[in-house]
Amino acid sequence: MLLAGASALVVADDLKRERPQPPVSTKEEVPPEEDESLTTKEYTFNPLQAQKEVRVGEYYFKKGSYRAAAGRFREATKWNAGYAEAWLRLGETAEKQRDTQTVKEAFAKYLELAPDAKDAAEIRKKLDKLK
Repeated sequence: MLLAGASALVVADDLKRERPQPPVSTKEEVPPEEDESLTTKEYTFNPLQAQKEVRVGEYYFKKGSYRAAAGRFREATKWNAGYAEAWLRLGETAEKQRDTQTVKEAFAKYLELAPDAKDAAEIRKKLDKLK
């Protein structure tokens, strides 16, 4: 019986001692190799994703959110660099933002990809005015 009382004192004494606690983090820490925000996005040819980006970009364009639209059109050109419509829409959006450098680059690429498009003459006129 004396033994049981002694062990209870040892347990109680253990509980009184402070043990070092691991630091508490409010944000879940993710190893750098798993944190997607730290990795660079790799683009591979994906025409479906490019079309999706253009559709979303057109939504933003219609709402007047030209910065968001330009981001989507730019994404579309990365998924499919040969997607002429994405370059055209990027140029039109850059016009709204008065970003002449992007307008020149986007329209030039559009004309390179679709030289016989029905609006090619109009786009050439816009490019000539910018030069």
